[in-house]
Amino acid sequence: MNKRFLSVLVFALVIAGGATLLFYRLVASRISASAPKPVMAQVIVATHNLDVGTLIRDPDLASAGWPGEVPLGAVAKKEDLVGRGVLSAIYKGEPILETRLAPKGAGAGLAATIPPGMRAVAVRVNEIIGVAGYVVPGMRVDVLISGVPPNSRADLGTLSKTLLQNIEVLTAGQNMQKDAEGKPITVPVVTLLVTPEQAEILSLAGSQTQVQLVLRNPLDTQIAKTSGTAVANLFSGTKFTGGSPGGEPARRVAPKPKPAPVVKEKPPIVVEVYQGNQRQETKFRPEPED
Repeated sequence: MNKRFLSVLVFALVIAGGATLLFYRLVASRISASAPKPVMAQVIVATHNLDVGTLIRDPDLASAGWPGEVPLGAVAKKEDLVGRGVLSAIYKGEPILETRLAPKGAGAGLAATIPPGMRAVAVRVNEIIGVAGYVVPGMRVDVLISGVPPNSRADLGTLSKTLLQNIEVLTAGQNMQKDAEGKPITVPVVTLLVTPEQAEILSLAGSQTQVQLVLRNPLDTQIAKTSGTAVANLFSGTKFTGGSPGGEPARRVAPKPKPAPVVKEKPPIVVEVYQGNQRQETKFRPEPED
């Protein structure tokens, strides 16, 4: 093949490639110039993960651009966030929403997470009573009590009863207490969210009976009706039907005396005697049958 022809062919290919690249860059620049630029809004985001109960301070916050619409409820000013408690975990770079914060002046910690009208009650448990460590914040539990009620029947033994149902767990952790010798010991403590009336019941139950937690499905909100059970029922296989466990023991009713047998009497025997025009009757009473 002619060398001159090859030189012309290579030159043409280079010119064509250069023209194509120039055309592509020109079209791409015009498209990018005509495309609408995304609107960047300024929001306040967390500089690191913020756990529940954290008191927000100025270093925890930063202003950042947010493409598109601002999330509903996002706070746009730092001064509206500093000094408020966190009710729900906030992650690094996430816009801070009003619904995840405690009201101004409510402070931080556990108290800020308690809804109005509710109370937080701490219950001391062990690993078994605490459902072997599976009780974590947000779970739902039932509260069972075991003990001997006052004036209860001695033959029943210890009674067990479901005291509260569908109770939310606020916290589950350790608490430092002292034993009889004054030495510190670690005791698992579970904090439950209850109403004021339930708080009174739970406080009394914690001091007078043994409390046990029963884990339940958070989606199961049905309240079960139970009558409780006693040690005697465990061995007899019968169901506890004693009504109030602290009531009086059942009394035996003496059987009614049998009525005296009714003796059937036979009608008397009448004998008529005639003497002339005179008539005379004589009655004889037969002996009763056995």
